[in-house]
Amino acid sequence: NDSLLLPAEIMAWFIVNVSNATLGSALSGDEPRDKRLAQVKIALLSIIFITAGILNFGLLLVLWKRRKRLSRMRVFVFQLCVADLVVTFFQVCPQLMWDITDRFVGPDVLCRAVKYLQVVGMFASSYMVVVMTLDRHQAICNPMVTFQRRRAHWNGPVCAAWCVSFIGSLPQIFIFSRVEVAPGVYDCWAQFVKPWGPRAYVTWTTLVIFVLPLLAVIVCQVRICRIVRVNFHMKTQQVTGQPPSSRASSVAGVSKARVKTVKMTVVIVLAYVVCWTPFFTVQLWSVWDTEAPTHTATFAILMLLASLNSCANPCIYLLFSGKLPKTLKSLTCVRHTQESTQEEGTMRSRTNASAASTTLVTIRHSKNISRNIYL
Repeated sequence: NDSLLLPAEIMAWFIVNVSNATLGSALSGDEPRDKRLAQVKIALLSIIFITAGILNFGLLLVLWKRRKRLSRMRVFVFQLCVADLVVTFFQVCPQLMWDITDRFVGPDVLCRAVKYLQVVGMFASSYMVVVMTLDRHQAICNPMVTFQRRRAHWNGPVCAAWCVSFIGSLPQIFIFSRVEVAPGVYDCWAQFVKPWGPRAYVTWTTLVIFVLPLLAVIVCQVRICRIVRVNFHMKTQQVTGQPPSSRASSVAGVSKARVKTVKMTVVIVLAYVVCWTPFFTVQLWSVWDTEAPTHTATFAILMLLASLNSCANPCIYLLFSGKLPKTLKSLTCVRHTQESTQEEGTMRSRTNASAASTTLVTIRHSKNISRNIYL
């Protein structure tokens, strides 16, 4: 037999799971899993699933309500939010159910579909960050270029990112299937040609999903930072001490806005690197080192970090948009204004009432005096 069945938990497409059995025990039968580690993984996955679902779904609703006024940058944020929801519902959720049942429950079609959609989310998250960075590079380095269909939800880069995601995930359909791992026990496993099959596949996918996108993002960010630094020095040298014109003020405002979006993109990239680097590192380690400690809790925790990226992206956008603090501040100001207005109205009414009572008393006294005179 030239093929080798590997537990799906060991492969790079099982985002947050660690193999519960060695290769030898997997071929011969079952091995009891660590229940405490499984409980920790289930708890963490539940927290990640709920948090990522609420944050991304809420942000998606906010952006969808303003879809007619979305800027080009917010279009990419919208698509990144969709990609994070794909990760949440088709990657984290199936893995959570998988950890609860310990075995994949479902037919062969569902097994292949789940494995395919898990990688679609990975591809989409990576390449949406790439096209977002390329867009900021175009806006900063070539500001005179006019973007066609500036607010289109499905512009060229977005369509390209999704096409790469759907096409690049196709091998999953042919690699994974529902197989009998023990007498009467079925699971969703991957089948590779030994011994180089797993190493070649995991290394290739690490390159196309993580390494190559990261290199493209780094090159763009370096060029962006260089242009911003040169532009800053040029503006510093052109200061004449005269009050800026309205046109200069508008240009400065646009520059600040673009720099702000660049900063947000940098933070999104850093969060992506921090979350996904440990995952791909341990995946490469697991296929290239036959003595890798794949059963330890360290491997499980490092793989769980990858899913945190879906929670980080909406938080980063809300942090840089600044609309939530402004909304809270405006609500606070309105409340203070209403309270002060009510206090002023109360004081005025009290003053008017006291003045009216004083006038009424004076009139009554004057009437009494006149009555006394006429009597």
